[in-house]
This record gives sequence, structure tokens and C-alpha cells, in this order.
Amino acid sequence: MDYIYIDVLIILNIYVNYFLIKATARITHTGLKTYRCVISSMVGSLFSLMILLPDVGFVVNLVIKMFAAVLIVSIAFGIKDKRQLLKLILFFYGMNFVFAGIMLAMYVIFKPSFMGYNNSSIYIDFSLLTLVICTIIAYATICLIRLILDKGKNDNGKYTVIIKLADKVISIDGLLDTGNSLIDSFSGKPVIICSEKDICRLFSEDISFNAIDYSQICKKMPKGFRLIPFSTISESGIIPVFRPDEVIIREEKTKKIRKVDALIGVNAKQTDAIFNPKLLTI
Repeated sequence: MDYIYIDVLIILNIYVNYFLIKATARITHTGLKTYRCVISSMVGSLFSLMILLPDVGFVVNLVIKMFAAVLIVSIAFGIKDKRQLLKLILFFYGMNFVFAGIMLAMYVIFKPSFMGYNNSSIYIDFSLLTLVICTIIAYATICLIRLILDKGKNDNGKYTVIIKLADKVISIDGLLDTGNSLIDSFSGKPVIICSEKDICRLFSEDISFNAIDYSQICKKMPKGFRLIPFSTISESGIIPVFRPDEVIIREEKTKKIRKVDALIGVNAKQTDAIFNPKLLTI
């Protein structure tokens, strides 16, 4: 193509990077904070300016792309564990390969006038609606893959669920249960069900989650608190859930820890922290 708009290039890559990072978090069940995802997407978009440079060659291009991936994933997830960081980088690369492969195939086959390609960077000048539709389709595909991978996952190990909210941290015995398929339909995140007694330790004042009027509880709860419906073999109703600052699952036998992206549900009848094994799947 004859021209490239820098603002379109940057904005497009921020959007695509944001989607790729979110997709990586979703398929690995890894916790991801929105502000980290945004900052990482913005930093990653700067590497798209390589499309304006002369061809730097395969080796230099590969080194720069590897550095970019490490930087983007490190900023997005803030993970210090080298093994988990490496896994996230590999999955992030996987998401990039899928996206870049589709775009490159379109470029090679159709040679569209609205697309430019150089130094492994892509410039696409098409409508926002088209971009949004393509993203929804791609993200839905990834969610379907995640659902397929999650099937049949089971384990009988001993776990501890560590929940952090503001300056409070609590540890609860964790219990794997494939029967806990509760998912918040609004965010698509799985829910770890904990006891009211344990969760109340996160708050400086007494809170009863069994109150009939939840409007007063909402004023004391963290951002994202809401009620969602649930059903089991013996009962059904609504359960309060909220998003803590951080959730970590630790396997006691190996001491391996895993930061997960999940909501916390509160049930007075519960004793352990019940979570689905899919949270441990990569």
C-alpha cells in the first residue's frame, strides 16, 4: 500500500495486543488486571513501528520480537516465577502465530490494498466494525478451545487457596470439584466458592452475606460485587460474588503456586474453598 497512518497503526496494535493478552490469560486461566493489560498493550504497540523500517532481516527481527514478547507478558502478568512466565510467553506466541498466520494468508492470497506487511508487522486499514466482528469470532474460538481442553480434568491433590483483598490476605483449604461449574455470565470467569466465615476475615467490619437486603452490603463490598444465580442437585438460589485483588492456588505436595483469574463466591454452608480443576489447566 502507498501510505500508512501512524495513529491508525498504533491504535490498531493496541487493540490487537489487548485481545492477544486477554486470550492468553483466558486460555491459561491466569489472573490479569485490566490496567496491566492496557499498559502492556500500549507498550507492545510501539514495536509495530518496525513496519516503517527497511527490512532488518530474519535474525534481528526474531530477536526484537522475542524481546517484545517477554516485555509484554512480564508487564501484563507481573509474574516472577520463571517457569510460569515462560509458559505464558509460549502461549502468547501461540496466539500471535494464529493471528499473524491468518493475516499473512490474507495478504499473500488476496494482496488487499488495505493491508501492509513488513518486518513481521501488519497494517490494516479497514472499518472498526469489521475488526470488532473478527475479534469476537477469534475470541469465541479460543474460548471453545479452552472448554474442550478443560473437559475431563481431575485431581485429588491437596491445595490451599490464598485470597488477597487490599491489605488483607487469607488462606483456605482448597478442594477440587468438577461439579463446581459456576461461572459468572457477565465476565465469563469461574467462581471459587468459599465459606462466609473465612471471607469475613477479609473485611474490617462485620458483614452478613445472608442479609435479605443486599443493598447495604454492596456499600461495604469491593468493586465488582454482585449476585449471580446458582443451582445444585439439592437447591438453587443466588450467591454473592466479588473480585479480589489476587487469587493464588498452591499445591501443598509440590508447593507449586498458580495465580488464577477467578471470582470468589460466598456460601455459609461451605467449609473449604471449592474450585473447578480447570483453573489449574494450562
